[in-house]
Amino acid sequence: MPLTPFLIVFFVFAGLCVLLALSQGFAMRRCWRERRRFAASHRLVWLLVFLLLGTLSGLLGSALLGYRRLTSETVLADLSARQLEPRRFAVRIDFPDGSRRSVEVFGEQWQLDARVIKWKPSAVAFGLPALYRIERISGRYVDVADEATRVRSAIALDTPGRIDLFELKQKFPRWMNWLDADYGSAAYLPLVDGGNYRVSLSPLGGLIARAADPETERSLQQAAR
Repeated sequence: MPLTPFLIVFFVFAGLCVLLALSQGFAMRRCWRERRRFAASHRLVWLLVFLLLGTLSGLLGSALLGYRRLTSETVLADLSARQLEPRRFAVRIDFPDGSRRSVEVFGEQWQLDARVIKWKPSAVAFGLPALYRIERISGRYVDVADEATRVRSAIALDTPGRIDLFELKQKFPRWMNWLDADYGSAAYLPLVDGGNYRVSLSPLGGLIARAADPETERSLQQAAR
C-alpha cells in the first residue's frame, strides 16, 4: 500500500512550519526596528524552532519516498525470464503500480533484494506499519567458483541519491530512536527459459519467491534434479 497519507501529513506539516517561521521572521524584524530587543529575541527562538521542525518533517517525508506499507503478505513484483544464451537471460520485472523494468542478468539464478523498515512498539501504537523498498536484482551462479570468475550482474531498482531512513538514523540517532530495525531481505530462484515468477514479502519481513504458473513450477522441479 502507498504511504500517501503519511507523506501528505509530513509535507503539509513542513510547509506549515515554514509559513510560521516566516511570520516569526517578519515579527522579529518589526520588533527589532521598534528597538524591542527582548521581543525580537523571543521571535528568533520561535523562528528557529519552526525551521527545525519543518526541516525534520521534510526530511522524514523525503526519506519515506519509495517505501510502501507492509501490512500482510504483499506482492513486490512479477518476473518473467527469457534465455538469450547459456547463463544469460532477459528478465522483465512488473511492479504492482504498473511500472516495468527490463534487464539482463548473468548466471543460473536470479535474486531480488529489498530493504525492510520496522518501528519500535511505541511508534507502531501510532499506526506506523512496517515498510519496504525494492533495491536491486542480480544474477547468481550455483558454483561459488563461477561467482569469482564469470560475468556478474546487479541492477539497481530504486532511485539513486534519495535520502534514506537508515542514513537519517545514523546522523540523528536521538531523533530516530523509534526506528527499531533496518535490514535487507532477499529471495532467489533458478532461471528457466519462459519462466514466470512472483516475489512477495511476508509481514515478518522475509521475501518469498514462487513460480507464478504450473509450467514454471515443473521447470523448476526439473532444474532441481
